[in-house]
Amino acid sequence: MATAVASRASGAGAGAGAGTGPNSSAAARTLDGFQALRAEQRALANKLSELEQELNEHTIVIDTLKVVDENKKCFQMIGGVLFEKTVKEVLPVLVTNKDLISKVITSLADQLAKKGTEINDYKEKHDIRIGVPSEMPQDRKTEQKSTTKSNVLNPVHMKLCSQLSPCITTYNCV
Repeated sequence: MATAVASRASGAGAGAGAGTGPNSSAAARTLDGFQALRAEQRALANKLSELEQELNEHTIVIDTLKVVDENKKCFQMIGGVLFEKTVKEVLPVLVTNKDLISKVITSLADQLAKKGTEINDYKEKHDIRIGVPSEMPQDRKTEQKSTTKSNVLNPVHMKLCSQLSPCITTYNCV
């Protein structure tokens, strides 16, 4: 096994020769799969963040409208069209929407947790380690030294690793 420290910003390994062997395509598929899982996790986290912000906005509006007279005019934007309604008409709809948003947030939080578990399982299955070598636990460093037959890094793996990470990352490429 070879461990490559790659940095996209510095372009480490970018000048290395490219190989087309079966190991390089397997490593590429493994790392592509890992990056896809992380992209899905980021998308879920972004959507969760948006919905939490929406929930906060609903809470503020509901709290504001609770102290206002029910017959007072208020305006509601629906699909880019401004409607004139009363507080009595709008408040129940906002409360219902807030409850629905809360349920979706709970569901997305569960999906995000499952995706995190899936990513951890994938990392464990394919022996992908993220971090700088100095941050590796001591037992992993000794395990790596004992299983590595050569200190020569495969240039294809270095190139793949450098293309996949925006920051300094350690991949264990097989």
